[in-house]
Amino acid sequence: MWSLETLGRVRLSKHFYMRDFLMSEISAFHGVPNIPDTPDLAIRHGSDLCQELLDPLEETFGRVAVRSGYRSAALNTYGNENRLNCARSDNPIECHIWDWPDRPIAGASIVIPWFADQYAQGRDWRDLAWWVHDHLPYSEMWFFPKLAAFNLVWRPAPLRTISSYIAPRGTLLRAGYDPSEDPSARQARYADFPPLRGIAKP
Repeated sequence: MWSLETLGRVRLSKHFYMRDFLMSEISAFHGVPNIPDTPDLAIRHGSDLCQELLDPLEETFGRVAVRSGYRSAALNTYGNENRLNCARSDNPIECHIWDWPDRPIAGASIVIPWFADQYAQGRDWRDLAWWVHDHLPYSEMWFFPKLAAFNLVWRPAPLRTISSYIAPRGTLLRAGYDPSEDPSARQARYADFPPLRGIAKP
């Protein structure tokens, strides 16, 4: 029998625990519990997100800050119905509900402080987007103006799409399309980035 305390202690990957993804301001303020309907599924999909996407980011850029992680279907629906910046729960791109039985997906809204500092000085968000595209098996990315935060999504069959609310707004890369930017130009954007998984952590 799962308890919320037991669930929070589950280690999803080398660097992340389930507790890292359960905090929700909507849940805390409005009193809507953020508890998975199917904990085993949430853990399985969350582990894939962390091991394939978030651990490599942590081992390249240092700390990854989670702004919004897992949401129960009930919490997400409440957030949508009350206009609290949650997509509809039945929206195929809603990535925060990790335990749909027929929709294997897990996503989180994250900030990379190493890049956020450079973004605050005017660096283009696309530099990070193309780095992720060229190095990690992501499914979707959505970038936001504050801190260059972005939704990073895992699926077993990645869509490989990049979109943004930062200028230039809209879709940078559609599913099934090759990047319009020349590979050498993409790579020049992030030539000063640290090496992939270059941080040796104990």
